[in-house]
Amino acid sequence: MARVFSGIQPSGELHIGNYLGAVQNWVKLQHQHDCLFCVVDLHAVTQPYDTATLAQRTTDMAIGLFASGIDPARAVVFVQSHVPEHAELYWLLNTVTPLGELERQTQFKDKAQRQESVPAGLLNYPVLQAADVLLYEATLVPVGEDQLQHLELMREIARRWNTRFANGFSFPEPQALLSTAKRVLGLDGQAKMSKSLGNTIALFDAPETIWEKLKPAATDPARVTRKDPGNPDICNIFTIHQGFSPPATLTLVAHNCRTAGWGCLDCKRVLADNMIAALTPIRERAERLQTEPRRVADLLRAGAAKARALARRTMTQVRRRMGFLEAADQGGGTV
Repeated sequence: MARVFSGIQPSGELHIGNYLGAVQNWVKLQHQHDCLFCVVDLHAVTQPYDTATLAQRTTDMAIGLFASGIDPARAVVFVQSHVPEHAELYWLLNTVTPLGELERQTQFKDKAQRQESVPAGLLNYPVLQAADVLLYEATLVPVGEDQLQHLELMREIARRWNTRFANGFSFPEPQALLSTAKRVLGLDGQAKMSKSLGNTIALFDAPETIWEKLKPAATDPARVTRKDPGNPDICNIFTIHQGFSPPATLTLVAHNCRTAGWGCLDCKRVLADNMIAALTPIRERAERLQTEPRRVADLLRAGAAKARALARRTMTQVRRRMGFLEAADQGGGTV
């Protein structure tokens, strides 16, 4: 069975962009493959963040994963910093990663241009991604097209390490599992859905909140008046419909958009009803988990223990092949 690794940053509550773009697919993958899903808090600290809320945002993200249908009996769910081998392998992989390759990464260049002072962690972000995946010898990585460059660098890092150190053990070169989900823009229609931009619908939002957020959301700009026909193919609301509405409804929505049979509010009302029906069970499961912090902590502790058992085996192989002195037994009393 193929092994899958994927991670998500602890931004707090999951929103529908996360859900449709990644988590919904993870729920399916856990029934098909050996899956590890990680809340990547080490990645989160490469950008300015609030130390007072990081732990709670990490917990909230884990709750969102469990509530969305990720089953800890089927998949390993854990927090990145709870498995210190991630940081160790990250450092060792840095030794075979060319600086020029990191500087050519499009995401690094885009983010660096927006910052006066660029931390080394931002440059080395893809190396930590490589460590996340290679640590578990994962062979499949669910990604969007914007992450393909990082995945190819990950494969290059694996090849370079294997060329230099492999001797009876080598890292597999992971393959992309490209997402078929369309990219969901924010409700403003201008940018990626992001909590920091205030253009999201959270999975835990109450029904009335969902409707209040949808009402002013951007639609096809060509529909200036109620009588103007629209084009659902360029409407972000229709993209969201594709994540929550059945095929027959999609056909009806598209027809009424193109013929101006419905106004945009009519379309949004149908979407709100379907979203509320789909998200209410998730919200209710999340609310129950929020009252059981010890249970959530226990699930994450158990997930980290499973992940660390795999990570330790990998690191034993890596250290031996890189020539490190093996540590004495903890009770050996060496000086």
